[in-house]
Amino acid sequence: MNKSQAERIILGIDPGTTVTGYGLIRVTGNSASLIALGIIDLRKKEDHFKKIRTIFEETLKLIDQYHPDEFAVEAPFYGKNIQSMLKLGRAQGAAISAALYRDLPVFEYAPRMIKMSITGQGQASKEQVATMLRTILSFHGEKMILDATDALGAALCHFYQSNKPASGKSKSWEDFVKKNSGRVKG
Repeated sequence: MNKSQAERIILGIDPGTTVTGYGLIRVTGNSASLIALGIIDLRKKEDHFKKIRTIFEETLKLIDQYHPDEFAVEAPFYGKNIQSMLKLGRAQGAAISAALYRDLPVFEYAPRMIKMSITGQGQASKEQVATMLRTILSFHGEKMILDATDALGAALCHFYQSNKPASGKSKSWEDFVKKNSGRVKG
């Protein structure tokens, strides 16, 4: 698939060990449009390690089918249950491994950052994010699966973050000195 410089596809993933959501957007210039969204349903699998393998394999299938240029993943939400966090980390790792296996650049976003990018509020509910995504990307669906819209939110958040102009702020003292040589006394 030959894409122009101005066009790219972003795959977003919301990892989970029960349901992993995915969303794909096409970016052309400064606008984004929905390609696909859905879930990898793991509820019928009982073995945790088979779930991890399924996340890896299904993510590879999505990559091979849609040929995304970039991969955005939602970071696990830090809770009090260590076992749940470990399982979520494994799910995220399986999806990230699939992206890396296909040489995709990976970008991770905290749930709060995704919500802020989509709704303007870091404390927005999943339903508010889904509603805004429907409006922004002009799509409709009778039954919205929130794991899928969370993944779509990660993809759109990445689009918004990657389209921000550089801040121009110095990244190091060496940078600062180069840009402000007249202000530095030797």
